[in-house]
Amino acid sequence: MNRGGFSWKRLLGVSRAKSNISRKIGIPLTKSGRNQKVGGIVTKGCLGILAVMSLPLFLMILIIMFKFTT
Repeated sequence: MNRGGFSWKRLLGVSRAKSNISRKIGIPLTKSGRNQKVGGIVTKGCLGILAVMSLPLFLMILIIMFKFTT
């Protein structure tokens, strides 16, 4: 691994080009960046909505099961 020395990719502009592309398309090009983006979507968006939508259904099933067992 490079420890902060000379970088051919920086000199040739590869790092800057990748950064610009990533910002324009809105998808990180690094593996860790993609994992962070997916994790943020799951914890903030989809998972919360899914939990809120499925809670009433789950409660109704519990109530129906309780009524039939008594």
